[in-house]
Amino acid sequence: MKKSDVPQDKSNLESANIKDMYYALDDNGNYITELSTGWNPKTIALDNAIKEIEERVENAKKRVLNNETSPVEYYMELHKMDLTILSSYVGFWKWRVKRHFKPSVFNKLKTKTLQKYADVFDITIKQLQDMNQ
Repeated sequence: MKKSDVPQDKSNLESANIKDMYYALDDNGNYITELSTGWNPKTIALDNAIKEIEERVENAKKRVLNNETSPVEYYMELHKMDLTILSSYVGFWKWRVKRHFKPSVFNKLKTKTLQKYADVFDITIKQLQDMNQ
C-alpha cells in the first residue's frame, strides 16, 4: 500500500488519540511507517466487540441480582477477563474460580480468598460482596 492509501477513516479511538501504525511505500518505493486514525471495517468490528462485552456485563449483573451467579463472574466480565486470566491473577485453578461463581460457595469464602478477588478487581471486599453499592 502506498503512503497515500493508508486509511484515515473516523474511529471511536480517534478521540483517545490512538493511532495504528502501518507500513507503506513512499514515492521512491521504500518502506516507511505511517499512522492511521482508523479503518472503517476495523471500527465496525471494534464497535461490535464493545457491544458484546457490554451485553455480557449486563447479563452477568442481572444473574448476580437474581442469585444465579456470584459477583466474581460480574467483575470478571466487567474487567474484560475470562476464566483463564482471572484464575491466573488470583492463583486458583480454573475449576475453583468457576466454583466460586456459585452463590452458595461464594457466600462461604474466607476473607483471604475474597481479598484476592478484591485486589484483582481493585475494589474492597464490601464492594465485592454487595452489588448494590
